[in-house]
Amino acid sequence: MTPATPVDVYLRHLAVERGLARNTITSYRRDLAIYAEWLLARGLDGPGAATEQDLADFVRFLGSERVPPLATSSIARVLSAVRGLHRFLTEEGTIPTDVSRDLRPPKLPMRLPKAIPIEDVEALIAAAGGEEVAELRDTALLELLYATGARVSEAVSLNVDDLVDDEVIRLFGKGGKQRIVPLGSYARRAVDAYLVRARPLLSMRGTSTPALFLGLRGRRMSRQSAWSSIHRAAERAGLAASVSPHTLRHSFATHLLEGGADVRVVQELLGHSSVATTQIYTLVTADTLREMYTAAHPRAR
Repeated sequence: MTPATPVDVYLRHLAVERGLARNTITSYRRDLAIYAEWLLARGLDGPGAATEQDLADFVRFLGSERVPPLATSSIARVLSAVRGLHRFLTEEGTIPTDVSRDLRPPKLPMRLPKAIPIEDVEALIAAAGGEEVAELRDTALLELLYATGARVSEAVSLNVDDLVDDEVIRLFGKGGKQRIVPLGSYARRAVDAYLVRARPLLSMRGTSTPALFLGLRGRRMSRQSAWSSIHRAAERAGLAASVSPHTLRHSFATHLLEGGADVRVVQELLGHSSVATTQIYTLVTADTLREMYTAAHPRAR
């Protein structure tokens, strides 16, 4: 049997002892594979052989020498995984010193989330509408995403029992963290129509499953299928260029803040562990206010 590598041991620790989600583990494995391959190409026998200078060279490799070079956000993500690996190996006594301790990722540019106006949200959802089973399902999916701010991965992971009652839904975020989110009247009606008129027909096409959203073969809808549904609706509505994977989630947060919701409330609804992550949306609303002020105030220009 091949002995486990330091990366394997660390990934097992993340999965078993820290309980990180499967998608998160997959992301760590992919990023640490880049690091392991670079160490091997440099002739270094694992993380314990790396020095602070090696890690500085690794950062430069990611941003300029790798083909293709990684974006700043991707470099920061890879370095986070590398720092976690070195810290774990040091704490376990596998390596004597954490040479990544002072490693700092490149500064990320401030990027505002992309939200679309409520009129475009309505057009997007309307474009998914219809009486076919897939159309009823897609309408329910889009209404639920916008009503709750759920990530697509959270939506397709829902089970029917996660509809706690007519008013709220249970979502499971990153790391299995649970949150309860209200379900607005539009979403409730769309989900009810799907459950009564479409899901039973889809369910008959496959084996029994508790999944809320089903694909055309009766199995749990995949994240890729969900985004294909959203993309089709965006094309029909003429919004394909402005709709990205997180558009409905960003729009949910931005529209709540524009409507006067407290940033702490929005933080809880989005499932952010830190309010700092949520506060980027306040920059969006501040820009909107500034534009309106400049356009309307007689002495603003």
